[in-house]
Amino acid sequence: MAKKLGFGCMRLPLLNGDDQTSFDMELICEMVDTFLERGFTYFDTAYVYHGSKSEIAVREALVKRHRRDEFTLATKLPPRMLTAVEDQDRIFAEQLEKCGVDFFDYYLVHNIGVSSYEQACKFDTFGFVQQKKREGKIRKAGMSFHDTPELLDEVLTAHPELDFVQLQINYVDWDNPGIQSRRCYEVARKHGMPIVVMEPVKGGNLAVIPPAAEALMKAYDAEATVASWAVRYAASLDDVFMVLSGMSNREQVVDNTSYMIDFKPLSDEERAIIDQVVEIINSDSAIACTTCRYCEKGCPQNIAIPDYFALYNNAKRATTKGISSQFVYYQNLTSTHGKASDCIDCKQCEAACPQHLAITESLNDVALAFETVKLPSSK
Repeated sequence: MAKKLGFGCMRLPLLNGDDQTSFDMELICEMVDTFLERGFTYFDTAYVYHGSKSEIAVREALVKRHRRDEFTLATKLPPRMLTAVEDQDRIFAEQLEKCGVDFFDYYLVHNIGVSSYEQACKFDTFGFVQQKKREGKIRKAGMSFHDTPELLDEVLTAHPELDFVQLQINYVDWDNPGIQSRRCYEVARKHGMPIVVMEPVKGGNLAVIPPAAEALMKAYDAEATVASWAVRYAASLDDVFMVLSGMSNREQVVDNTSYMIDFKPLSDEERAIIDQVVEIINSDSAIACTTCRYCEKGCPQNIAIPDYFALYNNAKRATTKGISSQFVYYQNLTSTHGKASDCIDCKQCEAACPQHLAITESLNDVALAFETVKLPSSK
């Protein structure tokens, strides 16, 4: 039976944090090798990850260096980028070349929501994927989904031919009214659909939690990392066959594989602790951004939205008052990006956001927090 942990290739280590294509290939190769050596095989990428270069990094670190039967590879076709039916064949052929493979083990229609589903229907994307499956270029066909359980039910009813669905599930979003992980999970199970979990650690947000929440976990198990609770939570759910973790360094690979190599579902006592942790986090997090960066690509003001939100959340969680390093990082970022106050309220970012965040409102909060404070003089 395949192990439940998958290597997400959306947050690969970089040599330059401001350049999403500056891969640290030596480190990525080391991470890939460690992952495989420990008996894990599932790698997940997408056409749009890392400035459309993630698939190339996967080819160099994984495909060129390991036998094809040593790994399973998943990638995704983005309906939002389609302007004509022919685009699908072009993108698919490009993906095969970028990844350096003859077929994909898992292939997904990417980021289905209201507008992207309309695009997929317009160009018969689900039919295209099934045709590639009949041709033997796809083993399993699915979709990743970011929207309401009602739409999920509609899509799965219309497309029972799908082999699996990829959902955002984590313990904070389980009952979050914006994400509705629980209800989406229940819809998938109603349709008998095997589930891949994405964002189990919510873009890293559940690896660094409020001290009071972390103390509860450490009191129960001093050795377990905070992130391990989040991954095990997702993996403990029925009908989940894979949990993706976007790992950015070797330490994360070592940690994740250490407890997933002989996976043990959460106990009732551990679930009760997580319930308490959720209450603490919900009262502490300011902006629930997962740093997927979908919002950035079309921003006319070149605003570093996820980075500003991360700084804002950290500043809000800070236990000390006054000037913090978050303000310094903000000033550094604004030297090459638009400021939060440069937002023109076009809301393209909100249309692209899988989390359905009120981004423009939050940017106002960021501007108030960081742009009304002056850094001390260096003189």
